[in-house]
Amino acid sequence: MAESKGLVIVIDDDEGNRRSTDLALRKDGYAVVSFATGGEGLDHLREEGGDLMITDLRMPGMDGLAVLKQAKGADDYLQKPVNLVELRKRVAAAVEKRRLAQEVVRLRARLEEKFSFGQIVGVSQGMQQVLHQLSLVAPTRSSVLIVGESGTGKELIANALHQNSPRKDLRFLPINCAAIPAEILESELFGHERGAFTGAVQRKAGKFELADRGTLFLDEIGDMPPALQAKLLRVLEERSFMRVGGAETIQVDVRIIAATNSDLEAKVAAGAFRSDLYYRLKVVTITVPPLRDRPEDIPLLVHRFFDGFKVENRRPELTLAPEVVEALKRARWEGNVRELRNLMESLVVLAAPGTTEIGLHDLPETYRMLPPVPTPVSVAAGPARTMEEIEKEAILRTLQETGGNRTRAAEILGIGLRTLQRKLRDYEQAQGDDPAAESQAAED
Repeated sequence: MAESKGLVIVIDDDEGNRRSTDLALRKDGYAVVSFATGGEGLDHLREEGGDLMITDLRMPGMDGLAVLKQAKGADDYLQKPVNLVELRKRVAAAVEKRRLAQEVVRLRARLEEKFSFGQIVGVSQGMQQVLHQLSLVAPTRSSVLIVGESGTGKELIANALHQNSPRKDLRFLPINCAAIPAEILESELFGHERGAFTGAVQRKAGKFELADRGTLFLDEIGDMPPALQAKLLRVLEERSFMRVGGAETIQVDVRIIAATNSDLEAKVAAGAFRSDLYYRLKVVTITVPPLRDRPEDIPLLVHRFFDGFKVENRRPELTLAPEVVEALKRARWEGNVRELRNLMESLVVLAAPGTTEIGLHDLPETYRMLPPVPTPVSVAAGPARTMEEIEKEAILRTLQETGGNRTRAAEILGIGLRTLQRKLRDYEQAQGDDPAAESQAAED
């Protein structure tokens, strides 16, 4: 049975009208309940709900106006005798309008949840400081400069600032200053008039105009061309601008949040970034620590991403072995949180059917390599030897210590498994002996 398009409540004291309306709407796929009195219809609305109510106005007892007053008002009306074709069109439009309104409410709730401070995971001191700063600055209109390496979550923080501000119901518009050529970036920011340049066939509103009363996020602000830096400073100071090729001054109220992964102070010193713009942007500076400096946050992030991708990919049976989390805590994470997120997605997506646990062997080799343990092997004293000889003895002794487990030996030595295997092959070719046998000889 096909799912109904919605529940319609019909109230009319004329049985013939009720029946014809009921049949017409059922043909269009709606579920219909009909009543002869307004009281019955309202009782059903209060107890069972509904998507749309159609009521006659002139009825004995409670008339249609009284019904509409209790049902929160009317959206449309038709005069009698009702044209059923027109009625069906109006019903379809009203139900779709209600559906869209409900979808907007759901999306807004999801957006607020996604970018709430609770979605910024971190128990480390560095992240607790970030959260404290966010709680203080979000309700204000102050400009914010977010500083951190690529992949640390600067846009997530910018979104959270917006969603927890009085501007949350208006636009949050991001633009990457490093990804757009200078001649196009100016138009993207300030818009242009028709004929301002080749290809400008019509007027276009820029990000500043579109973000009026909302928030504009300028990502990678350190890569903004010098000429545009001067124009941006003017907008920040005067809160007005002109479109490219235009003569009209446009007033705007836009909150600016900027982000960079570069050292802006060094760029200012080198003359690559305007000092006045730098200080205008950094009214408040939020520094996001790299993931490698907050290892206590890694298990929280691992499980947050892992659980999310399990749901997204319908793999509820998957679990993570404890040694996987321990290995990830020791990784370098040059790509920071973005790199961790991508890894967790790949582990879930690439898990073979029937797999229930992601183990250490499922990790790419890079993440299985542990930092070298200080002085993993003591090398016997004796006559002076070359570094190659010392390395060889260390490798063979470590291999014996691990019972021949090459993966574990590589982790202890701080080298890749492939590197270890290659060195063992080199020893075997040079000596003509089995590496395990040579390890035994060295021990003797």
